[in-house]
Amino acid sequence: MKFFIDTANLAQIKEANELGILDGVTTNPTLMAKEGIKGEKAVMQHYIDICNIVDGDVSAEVISTDFESMIAEGEKLAGLHENIVVKIPMIKDGIKAIKYLSSKNIRTNCTLIFSTGQAIIAAKAGATYISPFVGRLDDISYDGMQLIAEIAQIFAVQGFPTQILAASIRNPVHIIKSAQYGAHVITSPLSSILALINHPLTDKGLAQFLADHAKVNS
Repeated sequence: MKFFIDTANLAQIKEANELGILDGVTTNPTLMAKEGIKGEKAVMQHYIDICNIVDGDVSAEVISTDFESMIAEGEKLAGLHENIVVKIPMIKDGIKAIKYLSSKNIRTNCTLIFSTGQAIIAAKAGATYISPFVGRLDDISYDGMQLIAEIAQIFAVQGFPTQILAASIRNPVHIIKSAQYGAHVITSPLSSILALINHPLTDKGLAQFLADHAKVNS
């Protein structure tokens, strides 16, 4: 399973990359705004800066909602760097845009997936990735992990090459369950990735090993 980090913060991207397990990055307008990135020129340069850090796919999201504008934005984003994957919303014109862009060998990530039907339609249109938002489904008392399992089963049966990118990850359990249920990729805040490393028994065991070493070498 691939590990993507969901942020526009360059320091966090560098930190995750230095772990040696980072495969890519996802971003969106909200994350760009959080980092104070304003204006089209600054946003485009920021995408390039991210691509220069990570040797992997970087999802860059369109902000238009009509077919023609999404195509224009998507082609511009794809032209920034070979690692760019164009992020398209799950709407009717978005499906049309995914079909068009995929026919031009431009990779896409269909975002804001909340149902199995949406995932099937996006895969049929040729999306490289589909992004089910598991955390937001949990927020409305629906099991986001069950959606991952359903999509993974159908994609395996149908032979869709589209990769399942579990998004809206809120905690390390989401990451573990995504791996268990068949997601090809997770995108997560750095905090959830780092939480996979930590365990109190590891800390306790290491402290004991170091104390014992100090005793025999004092």
